[in-house]
Amino acid sequence: MQRSFTIRVPCSSANIGPGFDVVGLALSIFLELKVRVDPSVSGVEQNCKILNVGEGAQELPTLADHNLITRTALYVLKCHDIRRFPETTFVTITNPIPLGRGLGSSGAAVVAGVMLGNAVGQLGLSKDRMMDYCLMIERHPDNVTAAMMGGFVGSYLRELDAADMERKEIPLAEVLPEPAGGLDTGLKPPEPPIGIGHHIKFGWAKEVKAIAIIPDFELSTASSRSVLPKAYPAKDLIFNLQRLAVLTTALTRSPPDADLIYQAMQDKVHQPYRKTLIPGLTEILASVTPKSHPGLLGICLSGAGPTILALATHNFDAIADEILARFKKENVHCVWKLLEPAYDGAEYIKG
Repeated sequence: MQRSFTIRVPCSSANIGPGFDVVGLALSIFLELKVRVDPSVSGVEQNCKILNVGEGAQELPTLADHNLITRTALYVLKCHDIRRFPETTFVTITNPIPLGRGLGSSGAAVVAGVMLGNAVGQLGLSKDRMMDYCLMIERHPDNVTAAMMGGFVGSYLRELDAADMERKEIPLAEVLPEPAGGLDTGLKPPEPPIGIGHHIKFGWAKEVKAIAIIPDFELSTASSRSVLPKAYPAKDLIFNLQRLAVLTTALTRSPPDADLIYQAMQDKVHQPYRKTLIPGLTEILASVTPKSHPGLLGICLSGAGPTILALATHNFDAIADEILARFKKENVHCVWKLLEPAYDGAEYIKG
């Protein structure tokens, strides 16, 4: 019997200023999979046929063991002794999340893949257990936790015992092996330990929206991390910890306190080091304040960048126009979107 379902996964913004590798915010651009399982069809490689639509569609793989979403689904299935998609599965992937822009496109793909594997295999995994599979692939919890759970979240990886640590530290190539080995590649991959990550959802004041200023160039997370130091002065870490302690509560208060939030979104751990990768970053982050642009609450780099995230309650066009003008001076073209928190996170919709 045929069955159909939809999987929707929001984009996400990590760090939100001082919360480097700690906090993430799910936002209202959604990766969507429309899935039809049809056991009457045969002769499809890996029992899966993919159609890509949207951002980067022409460059994204259409083979199940090459595409990140379906490779992730196959990982989940193989952990449950299912070698391929159990029945012929047609997957239409519509992705409006900009790639390589600091809006969690790869994290959303991993979450979508884990949910796809759970759905086609009818495995009955909880969201918490699915997070373990996500964290075997996407080793930083901030984006994937926000995308899976929704809203404004804080997360951490728990310290594992020696046996579980061996599983967690397995090279990614063994979790998602390259497809060259054929059908039996990664036949019994490492199953994740239970409870790798933990999280908490913070509140969010209903007035607060997010302006995403998205430059037209990509910046890989690896490149953006490569400029960060191996060690930090204690005063810089204390600076961030103090502000993060305030920020996670300040963003719940209604009406929001703009001066408090603006100062609480300052950072000394990652943004200062990434200025060489994003033209005009220092000036752009200082270009709008609550005094110069009423309605603004705070401004930061979204994840690894290059997207800029400005939190605001009103005056969205003027705030966006100022940041766009600053980028234009650096010969960087941008688009902007007004986004809201995606409170429900990743969703499975039957039918």
